[in-house]
Amino acid sequence: MPAPTATPTDPTRATATTPAPAAAPADGSFRARFGPVALVVTAGVSVQFGAALAVMLMPRAGAAGVVTLRLAAAALVLLLVCRPKVRGYSRSDWSTVVWFGVAMAGMNGFIYQAIDRIPLGPAVTLEVLGPLVLSVVVSRRLLNLLWAGLALAGLVLLSTHGGGGLGGLDPLGVAFALAAGGMWAAYIVFSARTGRRFPQADGLALAMAVAAVLSLPLGVIEAGSALLRPSTLLLGLGVAVLSSVLPYTLELLALRRLPAPTFAILMSLEPAIAATAGFLILNQALSALDAAAIALVIVASMGAVRSQTRPRPSGVQAVVAESSAGRN
Repeated sequence: MPAPTATPTDPTRATATTPAPAAAPADGSFRARFGPVALVVTAGVSVQFGAALAVMLMPRAGAAGVVTLRLAAAALVLLLVCRPKVRGYSRSDWSTVVWFGVAMAGMNGFIYQAIDRIPLGPAVTLEVLGPLVLSVVVSRRLLNLLWAGLALAGLVLLSTHGGGGLGGLDPLGVAFALAAGGMWAAYIVFSARTGRRFPQADGLALAMAVAAVLSLPLGVIEAGSALLRPSTLLLGLGVAVLSSVLPYTLELLALRRLPAPTFAILMSLEPAIAATAGFLILNQALSALDAAAIALVIVASMGAVRSQTRPRPSGVQAVVAESSAGRN
C-alpha cells in the first residue's frame, strides 16, 4: 500500500536510495524536534488515504487498471524529476534494477488485489508481516522470536474476523495480502542493492518504469479503454501523487533529520493509519478483535525494529530499518 524508495519495512519501509539521515538540530525547538516526525506521519497518512482513493477508483478501472495508472503516473513523474542516466551501468546493475521493478510491480499488484477483496486495515496488517519476517530473520536474535510470536498472535486474532474464522475474510484477499508482504520483503532487498549501484533516486525511477511496463498488459486487459477516460486518468494521477510522489518527498526530507530506527518505528504505525483511512473514507469498521490484532502486529513491528538498532544494524538489517517510495 508507500513513498520514498529506499526501503520500507513497515515495520520498515526501506530507503536505500535516500541520503543518510543527518543529526537533528540541537536548538531543542519544537519544530526541530517534532518536524521530521510530522513529515513521516503525514507521508503515512498520504500513502494509506491514497490506497483508499484507489479502492474508490477500482469500480471504474479494476484493481489491475488502478495499479497500471498509479505506477505509470509515478514513473512519469520520477523520470521527469530525476532524469536518470541510462549509460555506464553493467549488466548486473540492470539486472538488479529490473528485479527491483519486478518486486515493486508484484507488491503493488498483490496489495491492490487484496484491498479489492478485504478491508484496508487488515490487508496492510497482513502485508506488514513480510517485512517483519525479514527483520526477524536477518536480526539473528532470540528476542525477535518473541516479536514474531506476538505478530503470529495478531494473525490468529485477525483470522477470527467476522466470527467466521479464516472464512470471515475473503481467502483470496488474504492470500494476495500475504503475497504482497513477500514481495515487499523482496522489494526491500533489491531496493538496498539498487541504492548501492545507482545515484540518488535514479534507481527508483528506473525500477518504477520497469514496474509500470510490467503492469501495463494486465491493466489494459482488465480496464481496456476505461484507462483513457479523463476522469479515470485524473483519479489515477491522484493515487500516484498520494501513494508515491508526495510520501517519497516527505520521507526523503524526514530522513535527513531523523535517525533511521526512529523512522522505522513510526512506519510501524501504518496498519493503524490504514484502518483509520478505511473507516473514514470507505466506511470499513473494525471489530474489537480486528483492532487488537492490528495493535499486536504494530507492537511486534516496533519491537523487532528496536531490538536490531543496538548495535547499529548493517547490510540488509540497516535497510530494513528504513522505508521507500514504491509502496502501496
